[in-house]
Amino acid sequence: MRLDGYGLFVRDMPTMVRFYRDVLGFEIKEEEAADNVYLIKDDTLFMLYRRSDFEKMTDHTYEYVRGFNGHSEIALYVDTFEEVDEEYRKAIGKGAVSVLVPTTEPWGERTCYIADPEGNLIEIGSFNRPFRK
Repeated sequence: MRLDGYGLFVRDMPTMVRFYRDVLGFEIKEEEAADNVYLIKDDTLFMLYRRSDFEKMTDHTYEYVRGFNGHSEIALYVDTFEEVDEEYRKAIGKGAVSVLVPTTEPWGERTCYIADPEGNLIEIGSFNRPFRK
């Protein structure tokens, strides 16, 4: 078994597609109004599914967090501390919500957090070196 991708269940598909495409630069494979949307970021599959469609398919009703979703995060890595600050500024400038301004943590990582339009947390971080050598 291998990891295929990461999926989010979303309420407003067009808004979420525009955020991940226009704010974070994910490559979109489908139209904004598609039932399931597949995005690619650094060769990783990222999927958006409508909550209502998933509930219908599984014949279950689920509870969804309102506001910031503290259940998980999407982590994005950049090579330098300067890029953390730059990517944070760009994302905020394009409408992302700030959760934590860029901060250098005691363990040596510079990190920040933003939220997408439905409150999912996104980390942008770096240990000031390439992730993979």
